[in-house]
Amino acid sequence: MSTLYVVKIGGNIIDDEKKLSSFLKDFAAVKGQKVLIHGGGKLATKLAEQMNVPQQMIDGRRITDAETLKIVTMVYAGFINKNVVAQLQANNCNAMGLTGADGNVILAHKRNHPTIDYGFAGDVDAINTSLLKSILDQQIAVVMAPITHDQKGQLLNTNADTIAQEVATSLSALYDVQLIYSFEKSGVLLDANDDSTVIKAINPVYYQQLKSEQKIFAGMIPKLDNAFAALTRGVKKVIIGKAEQLTDLITGNAGTSIVHE
Repeated sequence: MSTLYVVKIGGNIIDDEKKLSSFLKDFAAVKGQKVLIHGGGKLATKLAEQMNVPQQMIDGRRITDAETLKIVTMVYAGFINKNVVAQLQANNCNAMGLTGADGNVILAHKRNHPTIDYGFAGDVDAINTSLLKSILDQQIAVVMAPITHDQKGQLLNTNADTIAQEVATSLSALYDVQLIYSFEKSGVLLDANDDSTVIKAINPVYYQQLKSEQKIFAGMIPKLDNAFAALTRGVKKVIIGKAEQLTDLITGNAGTSIVHE
């Protein structure tokens, strides 16, 4: 099976033109088949402020009311997605930008939560792997915005980390998938404030130990839970690290590798 890289790029890199441009150069240079999933960064929040649409966050997740959905769709699926695609083309990497609605690539449903109404937030039901494979087989990189749909005409705002995990696991039947979460930190850190304390590798036993000793800070736990879930569902390897070190993350010379054993 050929290798497929599924790369999630953090919102704070999207906000920084220089960092984004340098990251996209590195991504364009990655040999082989690849999917890039991006978040939204601060642009949606900034626009919402300018349009006087109040924003509400619960546990770091945006409550997506009808007005906010319009804004995130315009920003994520519009400006950010097409800006990323255009920059990849400039780096000789043929790319196609998609939302979940395009080609019915991600089917989702409106989140049901017993106590919190997240508004038009979507949870993923299915990934159209055959469509993704047909694009990837033409050596076209796929760039995915975190907007999905419910097949009844309703767009939904979906967490980009979750999309990355779902895309990676669904394609793991067809490729040797490496899932890379790239963001502003150098990896999983023993000391959240010290970038030199990167943990090289974490297996399930070590993860439990780190959690019980409370050595992993709160924001990292959902990412790691996602990483281990992906491994149990067929992904070969999950790598977490700094966006600026993408090439080294892929070769195993940087970041934290999340492994079975």
